[in-house]
Amino acid sequence: MNVSDFELIAQLLKERSGLALNKDKAYLLESRLNPVARKWNFAGFDELAQAVRAGRDEALLVEVTEAMTTNESFFFRDQKPFEQFTGMVLPHLLESRKNQRSIRIWSAACSSGQEPYTLAMLLKENAAKLEGWKVDIVATDLSNQILDKARAGLYSQFEVQRGLPITLLVKYFKQTGERWQIDEGIRKMVKFQKFNLLDDMKPLGRFDVVFCRNVLIYFDPPTKSKILANVAEQMPADGFLYLGGAETVLGTTDRFQVLTGQRGIYTLAGDGQTPVRAAG
Repeated sequence: MNVSDFELIAQLLKERSGLALNKDKAYLLESRLNPVARKWNFAGFDELAQAVRAGRDEALLVEVTEAMTTNESFFFRDQKPFEQFTGMVLPHLLESRKNQRSIRIWSAACSSGQEPYTLAMLLKENAAKLEGWKVDIVATDLSNQILDKARAGLYSQFEVQRGLPITLLVKYFKQTGERWQIDEGIRKMVKFQKFNLLDDMKPLGRFDVVFCRNVLIYFDPPTKSKILANVAEQMPADGFLYLGGAETVLGTTDRFQVLTGQRGIYTLAGDGQTPVRAAG
């Protein structure tokens, strides 16, 4: 791959998705885009780059972008965030929202759906506490292809073995050939839609909890700051933001602060912290 081809694709990705690629990620470009080149009957990466440079086929540009922005996901990833959700966040919301009896959750950059489905299963496990409540889970991603997979809720043996407790596999999945399909009732709890984190978030509405995990690491500092500022505008004063284990708001934005005594979970910055206590 020559330098001009790398810069061309990197610029396309930056403009369309916010993804910032360094030159040491050239191998990633080739590994992810070679299958796209084959699908489009190009002789190789060079021909694909020529077609991108011509810019005449929007479908190709979309496919290149989606191939580079599809990230790995698995059920109950890192475990701790979901323990925080059921042990602290959900009890807090049940108390603070008891008059309106409504909760909205956003799984941003949801990939193939494991994160929002994990949340849906946890809420199903707490169904008795949520009787009479309206709970919305909105899951968004940039890729149409990955959203189709998420909506289908079909996963390989390898995918369901990664983090999913056997009790929940038995309870909420059925085997279909060599794959496992999540229960229709769980699928209906999640609304999947295409969304670019660079776009205006206002049409999505406001959210009590935002999961934006393991995606900001792919953006440059100005883009991270802009996205976090926009997320803050969509949250109430006592809302919660989840970031990935390798992500932080420090040095990026002053709109959020770490929840005291916790990792990976943030509240809006202000005069005081959201009063949260563990259930028990």
